[in-house]
Amino acid sequence: MWRAPGKRAPAKRGIVRSNEELIELARQAREFAHAPYSKFPVGAVVECRDGRIFTGCNVENSSFGLTICAERVALTKAVSEGARDFIKLAVIADAHAPVPPCGACRQVISELCAPETEIVMANLHGQAESRKVSELLPAAFDQSFL
Repeated sequence: MWRAPGKRAPAKRGIVRSNEELIELARQAREFAHAPYSKFPVGAVVECRDGRIFTGCNVENSSFGLTICAERVALTKAVSEGARDFIKLAVIADAHAPVPPCGACRQVISELCAPETEIVMANLHGQAESRKVSELLPAAFDQSFL
């Protein structure tokens, strides 16, 4: 069930959403992307253990370094509303294969999500695959280096 931007879908307490449901929510979030430069809209959704979900889309800027990816939008929204215990994150784009998070997103994901958090990668052609955070960034820079 899709909600307008700024609205969250109601929590499904104790029920983990299917990968297909999360992919659909990410696909719908993708429709709000602001991608005039790359023409590569991306959508993402993060699911919390308590059932809350937060969506995101990429927001590009003519100063390219200020662009923010869909995954980081979803996670930032979640954290800004007090969410911390993430169980899944899904990302989707129109690509030839399921789209993985970029390097910057992998670093942020590894900072905010547990190593066993499932990352669901999909494309608009119905392909999807999942990896654990620890598989996407096995040698992450973390607080132990600070």
